[in-house]
Amino acid sequence: MVLFLLVSNGLIFAAQMLTLYPGMSLGWVDIHFSLWPIFEGRFPGWPPNVPHPKFELWQLLTYGFLHGSLVHLAFNMFVLWMFGRELELVMGSQRFIVYYLFCVVGAGVVQLIVAQFTMDPRPTVGASGGVYGLLLAFGMFFPNRIVMPIFPPIPMPAKYFVIVIGLFELSLGFSGRSPGVANFAHLGGMFFGFVLLRYWKKHR
Repeated sequence: MVLFLLVSNGLIFAAQMLTLYPGMSLGWVDIHFSLWPIFEGRFPGWPPNVPHPKFELWQLLTYGFLHGSLVHLAFNMFVLWMFGRELELVMGSQRFIVYYLFCVVGAGVVQLIVAQFTMDPRPTVGASGGVYGLLLAFGMFFPNRIVMPIFPPIPMPAKYFVIVIGLFELSLGFSGRSPGVANFAHLGGMFFGFVLLRYWKKHR
């Protein structure tokens, strides 16, 4: 499943690049499969020959396979590869993909709620909701495994790493110091992942 996710995200990013509308950073794939807010946003100067975006239910899943840039794609896929391989061995492929996609959808739901409050018309893309869910799962499965984050470059047990990441995302979300980044969606992926893991533990 990790290999499937890596390949599918790469192919879909290529489709994004190949379907760009002339003079725009969005394409046919972005218009139909990014996660657009439920309210219909206003975009001054929107080209008349380009379909106006709107929310569709399937976008809660498909947005997790789209990315805004090559760097965005590379970072998410690196974290997916680094933490997902061992989690898939522990959870099994079927449960792993269910968990990952559940986190993606959960993060999308949280992002829609946040967008309703902020009235931000921009779309959401990226596998970060699922990836942050994997980070949460890694911290729960291997709490004492030592990890070395990029920032800060301080070795720490995985359980503390997850807490630091969560608090960091929370602070960025409330401070607004990372415009264009769906910090609450990241937290949503972690929260929904926690809920599902607790449910599975209770119902063995």
